[in-house]
Amino acid sequence: MGVITVLWEKWVEFRREFYKITVSAMISPLMYLIIFGLGIQTTSHGEPYLRFLIPGLVAMSTMNGSFGAITQNMSVQRLYEKALDQVMVSPTPLWQFILGQIIGGSLRGMYAGAVILLLTLPIRTGLVFNGWSLCVMFLNGTVFATLGLMLSFLAKTYSDAPRFTSFIIMPMSFLCNTFFSLDQMPGGFRQVIALLPLSQASGMLRSIAWGEPVGAGGALILLGYVAVFGLISVSFIYRKKNL
Repeated sequence: MGVITVLWEKWVEFRREFYKITVSAMISPLMYLIIFGLGIQTTSHGEPYLRFLIPGLVAMSTMNGSFGAITQNMSVQRLYEKALDQVMVSPTPLWQFILGQIIGGSLRGMYAGAVILLLTLPIRTGLVFNGWSLCVMFLNGTVFATLGLMLSFLAKTYSDAPRFTSFIIMPMSFLCNTFFSLDQMPGGFRQVIALLPLSQASGMLRSIAWGEPVGAGGALILLGYVAVFGLISVSFIYRKKNL
């Protein structure tokens, strides 16, 4: 019941802010699509650039949607509204509260990715998005929802949330296999960037969209991130409970 309660809170928030959430999910990817995809006519791996760009934009939108849905709101609730203290004294198990937050953030990220798919639907690129694509989007959203939850617990002030976006999310948006291939990066740096979650999600979505086989390695890396970020979040909230 605790998970359902948290998800209901996220649903009420989504329904109340539906137009703002939808428009904010559209603006940046749409600008990237127009400028890089339609304005700059080029190719990547011998394919039209749009075929490379769209899966990366879907992964990036999933990341931004999930991270943004958790970090700022949770930071405000914890630091100013003291909502976390209320959860701790309530009968709701803390793990259910954490799980509900992560699932809610993941679904918000999937919605942001779905908006991009709808925007690009009229463009005939021959890309394929199916159930496996949705699984990757959900897993990618789970990673960044968990990361957002962890960082919101570590935030000292409300202004830390925008800093996390500037220092972590924005660099990944541009470097992690979204706008250009990792093959163009220098050795050493390329291997490090390839291990970041957005690089893995972009690569898997692109392989599915191109009809290529997808190994389990990328999913295992993403699950590893979820485990690490989740354990840190659980450790923080339970340690605070015992203070």
